[in-house]
Amino acid sequence: MTPDTLRGDDLKRMYEARFAGRFVYRDKVWQALIEHYFSRFVPSDAVVLDLGAGFGEFINNVSCKKKYAMDLNPDTRQSVAPDVEVFTQDCSEPWPLPDGSLDVLFTSNFFEHLPTKELLARTIREARRCLKPGGRLIAMGPNIKYVPGAYWDFWDHYLPLTELSLAEGLTQEGFVIEERLDKFMPFTMADGPQYPIFFVSAYLKLPLAWRIFGKQFLVVGRKDA
Repeated sequence: MTPDTLRGDDLKRMYEARFAGRFVYRDKVWQALIEHYFSRFVPSDAVVLDLGAGFGEFINNVSCKKKYAMDLNPDTRQSVAPDVEVFTQDCSEPWPLPDGSLDVLFTSNFFEHLPTKELLARTIREARRCLKPGGRLIAMGPNIKYVPGAYWDFWDHYLPLTELSLAEGLTQEGFVIEERLDKFMPFTMADGPQYPIFFVSAYLKLPLAWRIFGKQFLVVGRKDA
């Protein structure tokens, strides 16, 4: 924890206000995202950690053998399913997991909330330590190249990142980049329109639409050894 980091009770109040009335919709969106895209990265026998898990929309809906979630927000523990083990801690501090214990680490709209790149680097090192050889880190987040002003409309955004800067940081820490998309999903589900879920499913099947509407990057890094 650093002096610039928001506390758990701060996060609780902020996210309750930001996502009020959108929890059911967000859960359905993540069901579609997993079914039509992210399930390809998660074998049924995988051990998965959702970093910056929020209200558990990803980890609750993904199918795998063992599930972990990490978040400073105390509401995460009440929001995730009973089969999810929660770590309520600073992600840049040592994780309570053995070396090589994870198959997949997933994180969405989280790295930009870390106060410094040094804390991000420490988090990436912990991720690499805990991943098995061949394990993957999958990261999605707002791309500062495409949302330069709106990026700062959120009080808890600190780090401006692109697909290139994150990929370089992962490479510096020993990851091999398997996939690097500068445009994937639209910017935010916090205050945008609640489109019918079949729109989300159709969007994921049309990469051309990503080039038009996408403002979030997707980076997948693999631990080789």
